[in-house]
Amino acid sequence: MANLTIVANIVAQPDQVEFVKSELLKLIEITRTEEGCINYDLHQDNENPAHFVFYENWASEALLQTHLNNDHLAAYMKATEGAVASFTINRMTKLG
Repeated sequence: MANLTIVANIVAQPDQVEFVKSELLKLIEITRTEEGCINYDLHQDNENPAHFVFYENWASEALLQTHLNNDHLAAYMKATEGAVASFTINRMTKLG
């Protein structure tokens, strides 16, 4: 099976950009050590600093699900409750 690519879009509330950014940065090191994590890269939009994108590749859907159920992600969700305007995850397949 091909690797699973994830594009996660996070948009912070306008007055919470730096807080959300700091919480997102905390996720990188621990997530990169997880089984099945191929890459986990955070980006910030140059035109809209409230918009963050994680570009991720995982070895399988099962290992992604393990990541999504980890304590550090739950802690992030709790810490940023009310500070995030929108959050979407797209599961993608590389075509070429």
